[in-house]
Amino acid sequence: VQLQASGGGLVQPGGSLRLSCAGSGFTFSNYVMGWFRQAPGKEREFVSAITRSSVSTFYSDSVKGRFTISRDNAKNTMFLQMNSLQPEDTAVYYCAADTMYDRDSRRYDYWGQGTQVTVSS
Repeated sequence: VQLQASGGGLVQPGGSLRLSCAGSGFTFSNYVMGWFRQAPGKEREFVSAITRSSVSTFYSDSVKGRFTISRDNAKNTMFLQMNSLQPEDTAVYYCAADTMYDRDSRRYDYWGQGTQVTVSS
């Protein structure tokens, strides 16, 4: 099982980034997919999740209205479009897979390696 997150980088406040997460070694379409992030000195926190067929999406209050999660099961890939980025969004972003929707990171079965997002002028 492998999850490969990519798309992070350095962006100015107000800018945008699009993260991708490619899955392999498991049946991608059978899993709820989620994004989490961890800033230095802080605990890993829930960002967003999407159900198997994209029927439902979920967001933390801090990113709602700015971030959009999506997935393409034919390509075993999930995305996170991040707009209006702010310095407080700076963190390592991780993608994860679980059999059920949950905001608790401890419940997720598979994890990617993380991609750094830095928002700074």
